[in-house]
Amino acid sequence: MPENGSRKLTYMLAIREALQEEMRADPHVLIMGEDLARHGGGFGVTKELWEEFGSDRVRNTPISENSFVGAALGAAMTGSRPVVELMFMDFAMVAMDQICNEAAKVRYMYGGQAQAPLVIRCPQGGLSWKSAAAQHSQSLEAWFVHIPGLKVVFPSNAYDAKGLLKSAIRDNNPVVFIEHKALYGIEDLVPAEEYLVPFGKGKVVRPGNDVTVIASGYMVHFAQEAASRLEEKGIEVEILDPRTLKPLDEELFYQSIKKTHRAVIVQEANKNAGLGMDWCARIQENCFDWLDAPISVLAGEDVPIPYASSIENQIYVSTSDIVRAVKEVCYG
Repeated sequence: MPENGSRKLTYMLAIREALQEEMRADPHVLIMGEDLARHGGGFGVTKELWEEFGSDRVRNTPISENSFVGAALGAAMTGSRPVVELMFMDFAMVAMDQICNEAAKVRYMYGGQAQAPLVIRCPQGGLSWKSAAAQHSQSLEAWFVHIPGLKVVFPSNAYDAKGLLKSAIRDNNPVVFIEHKALYGIEDLVPAEEYLVPFGKGKVVRPGNDVTVIASGYMVHFAQEAASRLEEKGIEVEILDPRTLKPLDEELFYQSIKKTHRAVIVQEANKNAGLGMDWCARIQENCFDWLDAPISVLAGEDVPIPYASSIENQIYVSTSDIVRAVKEVCYG
């Protein structure tokens, strides 16, 4: 990552800056969502944008996700480039028909004559907003990865968040842009000059030779903490961050595992039909001859997210869980 001209920005401010730059560069870009103008949305990401761009391009919406996602889709099909903020990703369930049955299929159904350059920003996950309970804390990325026609993005840091959001806004297809709520306050070096992060290109967060750990979103930070602990015990962990869940940089996984011969996959969502099991199957199919141990998939418990923080803490993957799983696949 270039450091000349860079400054530290939080994940939240990096997203705001991406929106601001794209809105300045292209008058067709607008943002929609609940309480964007006065409070900057549910987490303050869009603060200050209403003052600069006005109510035509920073649009407050009713509490009706199905209606305003549908309105954004119509705007996208007729020349605008809307960015919709859902206050919580859980609320995407109210707009599943518009997202999955309409936006995802526009280009295909019209034989390429119509397109839907629509970004849906989705704050998701637990671990940060304690006691947000079962309807405000879920990790639902696998639902959207399953749908043909959608692109799904999940940045783990401020640098990637800005570059990926700018790429999403310029893309002519619908993009589900996931933001883990626990990341909003975490800083990273972000260049002041223009840059984009391409879709379908993951990265090696930390190189290593003994075991590959694959994680996305907030789980990348847990993997880094675990890798630091394991380094003290002589185990070199290579951490991979796919950055975009669809399109997926599968080749990055395979190259790493052919080097380390071991894999641990980490996700916050529960294991059933999750991306961890999907990635496990892909690795098994393509890297079976290189594996020296079973693939380990760590995931949250298969329960609704509890309200009580004392119970909630027990359902998520922890740094200690990752350390333990790595030792097991390394037979340590």
